[in-house]
Amino acid sequence: MRITELLKSESIELGVKVLGKEEAIDRLVSLMDAGGRLKDTAGYKEGILAREALGSTAIGEGIAIPHAKVEAVKEPGLAAMVVPEGVDYDAFDGSLANLLFMIAAPAEGADVHLEALSRLSTLLVNPGFKEGLMGAADKDEFLRIIDEAEVERFGALEGEAGQDAKADAKMSAKTDAKAGAKTDAQAGAEAGSSSGYRVLAVTACPTGIAHTYMAAENLENTGKKLGIALKAETDGSGGAQNVLTREEIAAADAIIIAADKNVEMARFDGKPVIMVPVADGIHKAEELIKRAVDGTVPVYHHTGAAGGESVSEGNDSIGRTIYKHLMNGVSHMLPFVIGGGILIALAFLFDDYSINPANFGKNTPLAAYLKTVGEQAFGMMLPILAGFIAMSIADRPGLAVGLVAGLIAKMGSTFANPAGGDVNAGFLGALFAGFVGGYIVAGLRKLFSKLPKSLEGIKPVLLYPVIGIFLAAVVTTFINPYMGMINDGLTRFLNGMGGTSRIVLGMALGAMMSIDMGGPFNKAAYVFGTAQLAEGNFEVMAAVMAGGMVPPIAIALCTTFFKKKFTAKERQSGIVNYVMGLSFITEGAIPFAAQDPLRVIPSCIIGSAIAGGLSMAFGCTLRAPHGGIFVLPTIGNPFMYLAAVVVGAAAGCVILGMLKKNAEE
Repeated sequence: MRITELLKSESIELGVKVLGKEEAIDRLVSLMDAGGRLKDTAGYKEGILAREALGSTAIGEGIAIPHAKVEAVKEPGLAAMVVPEGVDYDAFDGSLANLLFMIAAPAEGADVHLEALSRLSTLLVNPGFKEGLMGAADKDEFLRIIDEAEVERFGALEGEAGQDAKADAKMSAKTDAKAGAKTDAQAGAEAGSSSGYRVLAVTACPTGIAHTYMAAENLENTGKKLGIALKAETDGSGGAQNVLTREEIAAADAIIIAADKNVEMARFDGKPVIMVPVADGIHKAEELIKRAVDGTVPVYHHTGAAGGESVSEGNDSIGRTIYKHLMNGVSHMLPFVIGGGILIALAFLFDDYSINPANFGKNTPLAAYLKTVGEQAFGMMLPILAGFIAMSIADRPGLAVGLVAGLIAKMGSTFANPAGGDVNAGFLGALFAGFVGGYIVAGLRKLFSKLPKSLEGIKPVLLYPVIGIFLAAVVTTFINPYMGMINDGLTRFLNGMGGTSRIVLGMALGAMMSIDMGGPFNKAAYVFGTAQLAEGNFEVMAAVMAGGMVPPIAIALCTTFFKKKFTAKERQSGIVNYVMGLSFITEGAIPFAAQDPLRVIPSCIIGSAIAGGLSMAFGCTLRAPHGGIFVLPTIGNPFMYLAAVVVGAAAGCVILGMLKKNAEE
């Protein structure tokens, strides 16, 4: 498939003037739709914005390649736009984007289009190509320049030209069509050595479409310029291409991992490895290659994880590292909390209080079943939290150790009463148990690394689980009474709060849900709410969800009642925020906050604080830690809860409407 088969004339626009990144995206999405490539325009745009949220797709030097691989795409395609005056696309080098290519890739189906997409990505890093496209007089010339560059770089496809072109195609077939990578024999010949490649690389971006291949091409071209034989493996949408062999890895001086997602790292154990974002492979290729061959790169030691490892591993601060481990536990815990909590709430909804008030929730067969299942799911939250914190620290060997330590924390075991029940270590105990279990296993791995290789097989099945579980259990049992004291003290403090203090707490938690809308503050408030669920304090969770519902609803209201403050596209997006807000998806407000943070975020914080405070003031309770409006029947004092959310959203809407300037259509 040729590049020009993906790029229709209807999807090209030259001499465009756009005022900002969002307008540029909207324009490109419209061009893509004009080419008949999409089945859901809004869904495709969401995919584009989701990719941009991971990092700008501007590659610098005036080029941007927004892309998405989503269900909303009917068939693969390209859209192109030339912006002579440039548009700010958040490029790392501060340059304005003049040439923009948008890529649409279907989520499923054949990947024949990936060859053309990788070819385009490859051509864009070559000198003169961009300038030629920028100077194109019309669409036909634009397409001709692409066609000629593709033939020159890769050769013509079989049957497209004469015998010379066919010969070129046969030569091109000896290359990796996916990324234009050279075969081993070619690279070895170029290097003038039979020893293979001095430097190996792996490139990967989250979607595996554009940046993956651009980084590979630039690294290989730079290696050729420096006289250093380099081979790049591309971990793209169609899977790994130009895969590094065991022999090549063994012979290489160093490995460069330029990736924004996890890659298979076990094969590089004992080799000098450089780990950087994929953008560095595009922009800092020469620096990376020179580092790779100067002999100063640290040797990588694989931790034993089944999959890959993050490129940032080993470069994070202590605080960031702890946060990542905690969030790994929380993310795995939440399905149990949400699923179990909602089932418990439904049990109360379907039960008959008058039958036996003391057994409310289990008086009818349906309620009893729902509550039993819900309690079992909910009861797993603490072991799961601890288990996956430990796994984040020590990989798979840490999972069993953390799970058992978390269970011991949940039981409240002490040396006086191993069966538990005397203390309530609760959420804090499980949190501590997870870190204890993880670091114990990490310590054991270092200790056992000195054992003979013949004992390697018994480590994961015998040494780590037996010794790790025992040591983690002992430490957790020892600390449980102290965690119980802290937990009980916090519970008494919350229960002892007067009306004003509880309102202030609700306001603080509500505000935290809006400060970063899915970031650390938001997650801290949510985790605190779920922790209080485990302690039977349901008012805190109600305030947290009320605060989290407000930002998208406030913005949606503002786009409805203050239409002059927003563009037509923003007003359309505002409608979606009604659904997101009612569903307790705070992140729906992020695109608006990112565009105008100084006005949007304060407005949302005030609105969320009001909603959280009112929820506390009205004594609203929530047993289901998610669901928004859809779990309203399970909320204690539901109508006043709804009133709290409405008042908070209305306040946020009015403040934002007053602060925001009229939009320029």
